[in-house]
Amino acid sequence: MNEEMTGDTGLREVDPAALPVAEGDDPWTRAEVDEVVAELQEHAATLRARIEAQEAELAGLFADAGDGAGPDAADLGASTFERDHELSLVSTERTALEQVERALGRIGEGRLGVCASCGGPIGKMRVMAFPRATLCVSCKQREERR
Repeated sequence: MNEEMTGDTGLREVDPAALPVAEGDDPWTRAEVDEVVAELQEHAATLRARIEAQEAELAGLFADAGDGAGPDAADLGASTFERDHELSLVSTERTALEQVERALGRIGEGRLGVCASCGGPIGKMRVMAFPRATLCVSCKQREERR
């Protein structure tokens, strides 16, 4: 496994052959696990940069709120909307970052591709397409019907 996986991220060496696979899937390979980890790490770095930029924007919006002799009602409404929008964006990005970090943790624990609901395999193709997936297709469908 690459040094980035076992170094700063805290991920331990994972035996790809020991990871669960859905019926009909080939066993995980080192290259596939490395690809999932690299994608997650890249996504995490992107999210951190976005969060940092959005927080800086938000700090500017809050600082501007006290400027001047007082805004008129239209300006006040627009700035409130803009702050709420930025807060929503930051919250969404933080949630996505938490999901990515949990996915990296699952890999480090040797639980890549294990459904959080039923404990069965999620399926390699699903994990490769969406590395943050925590549910197999059946459990995800059941959750969405609720």
